[in-house]
Amino acid sequence: MEPRLILASGSQSRRQMLVSAGVAFDVVPSNVDEAALKHEMEVELIYGPGFPVTEAVTLAGEKACEVSRRYPAALVIGADQTLWISARQRTLDKPTSIDEARQHLELMRGHSHTLHSAVALAQGGEIVWRHVVAAHLTMRNVSDAFLDDYLARTGDAVLSSVGCYQLEGLGIQLFERIEGDYFTILGMPLLPLLEELRRRKVIPT
Repeated sequence: MEPRLILASGSQSRRQMLVSAGVAFDVVPSNVDEAALKHEMEVELIYGPGFPVTEAVTLAGEKACEVSRRYPAALVIGADQTLWISARQRTLDKPTSIDEARQHLELMRGHSHTLHSAVALAQGGEIVWRHVVAAHLTMRNVSDAFLDDYLARTGDAVLSSVGCYQLEGLGIQLFERIEGDYFTILGMPLLPLLEELRRRKVIPT
């Protein structure tokens, strides 16, 4: 029997959000080539403050649709998150090494950045609902010694986050100000998603 609700993501934080909320679902990671799709968007779209929103919404939708085409009767959740540093006029992707994570943290320290978290629902290979929310975070002008200690203590865990931090842990010490929904920062706007699932009678009202 085909599952009723699928999360098209291997993200542990997104999975844990739904588990903690008591939502029953299956996990089927999407096969979307994110790097290729991002490159295509960078070529076709105007790169600027509006780009990260478009990127997050597009990737969330593509992930949901790809899995939905394999499980057309199910409702599929796709999600994506982008990070924009306005002072640098650039986005950041997940780091691939500790050295790259340090470079990203050096770019962000002393500046504000914006996380755009998008979520989409697909059924029958088509988007049926989508939502995007922004959160704004200001990083302290942390010292080199702090970064050395932070990276030594967190290790490879920093590679799982686009911003190289987990607010539920040591990452909270990086910041002086945070404006936005906690779940949005974790990687998925959970409250709007739960409301839409209730509206569709996928979960109890």
